[in-house]
Formats: sequence, C-alpha cells, structure tokens
Amino acid sequence: MINRPDFYMLHSYEEFAKYYWYRKELAQICKTLHLEHTGTKQALNENIKAYFNGMPVKNKKLSVPRRDKKLLSLHDSLLECGFSFNAKFRAFFAEQTGKKNFKFTADMATTWRKVKQDGDKNFTLQDLLDVYYNKSNYAKYDDCCCQWNRFVKDFCADKNNERIHNKLKAASILWHIVKNSDQPKVYTQHLAEKHKHLIINL
Repeated sequence: MINRPDFYMLHSYEEFAKYYWYRKELAQICKTLHLEHTGTKQALNENIKAYFNGMPVKNKKLSVPRRDKKLLSLHDSLLECGFSFNAKFRAFFAEQTGKKNFKFTADMATTWRKVKQDGDKNFTLQDLLDVYYNKSNYAKYDDCCCQWNRFVKDFCADKNNERIHNKLKAASILWHIVKNSDQPKVYTQHLAEKHKHLIINL
C-alpha cells in the first residue's frame, strides 16, 4: 500500500482520485487554489477535477430573485422562483407526486447545485420532477461520498467479525489504513484478515 502523498505532489486528477479526502480537506484545497470552496464533497471533487483539467471553477456568487407570493407552476424556473429545500417546495412536490410525506432525493439536491453553478435559468420545477422520477440524468449523486458508511456497514455485516465487540473502533482502524492508501476504499475480508492483530481484541 502506498501512503497518501501531499496534494501538491499530485500531477493528475486520476492520481488524486486514488486517495480518500475528507470534505474539510477538499474545501481547504479549493480555498487555497482560489476555487469555489463551498458545497458538497462531490461538488468540491468536481472543482478539483476541473482544476487538473485546466478549467478551474472560480469562486462566484449567484443572486437569486425571490418570488414567494406567486403560486408555483411546473413551468417556473428553479432560479427565478426562489427554489430551496423547504416546506413550501416540499408541499408543492407532495401535491405533484401524490406522496404526503415527500422527500427530496440526493439526485435532486445534486441537480439543484448544478443548476445554481451553471446559472441555468431554463431548468424548471417540471425538470426537477423528472429527476425525481428518474426520467432525467441532468446530474447524478455520486455515492463515493458515502464510502465510510458503506465500509462500516460491510464490516459489521461480515460474520467473521461477530466476535469483535467494538465494531466501530475496529472498522475505523481498518478504514484509516485504507483511507491513506491508493487501494480501493472498500471493506474486504482480506483486509480484516491481514490486519487481524490490530482489531482482534476490541
């Protein structure tokens, strides 16, 4: 296993993507490079990818006009109707979908971030509804941001680890090894077996 090098020693996005980076680290890297440094881990990764590709996403502020008093329509532009993930728009989508307890999806959140980033005034509430129904691939949530959660879940599901009492601590020890390496950020029985001496008495 190769230990993770300092960011500034990396020469390509492919090299960068081999390693695990916390959101806080990504935000700091983007800030240092004078790139947009707010948003989700996925958005920050995209900013760094653009940087390596020679097309950096500079820090920008978007002004959004508010029209709270007007009734909403599926034809309304997300940017012009004051869209946000609040009770008003949850109620609107609950009515459109017939789901009383409507919940926004990760793809909808990713799409909204892309719409804001691109300043896409043509993207409507109908388009967002299409994302909800998986009729549109405008932007997809990248679940690599949930690697730690998947790692812990897989570790706990492995019957070979039933005798370990402090599973979270054991998983975090193994995660630390994987996180700082160029290996895939997934749990395997081989990983647990290889480092059994570190976790067996937990």
